Amino acid sequence: MTAIKESSTRNFNKQISVSSCPVSYVMNKIGGHWKPIILYHLMSGSKRYNELKRAIPEITEKMLIQHLKQLQQDNLIIRTALPVVPPSVSYRLTEAGERLTPVLNEMARWGLDDMQLSAGA
Repeated sequence: MTAIKESSTRNFNKQISVSSCPVSYVMNKIGGHWKPIILYHLMSGSKRYNELKRAIPEITEKMLIQHLKQLQQDNLIIRTALPVVPPSVSYRLTEAGERLTPVLNEMARWGLDDMQLSAGA
């Protein structure tokens, strides 16, 4: 991912948007294709990296690692590394991440409903 200069106009405009619009704030945290899917899989409990990779086979390793780091930086997940050989790393939702559960469940419900409506059309 290309770094954006802190002083760039784009970054400035994004910060104004995020601070003035709650939907922009949320989308900045969980937007994109993969973040909601990762969070959805973590709703059922702690998962190791390979469990997430198997649950989301379409995601590349690079994207999974990148999004896990971003979700950790945004305080939505906790990464726990155990000092064993081979390394054991697991991910789980933070309290803030758990508060997204109703939102993600509603997105899933809407998706199921819309898929059924689209199939019947």
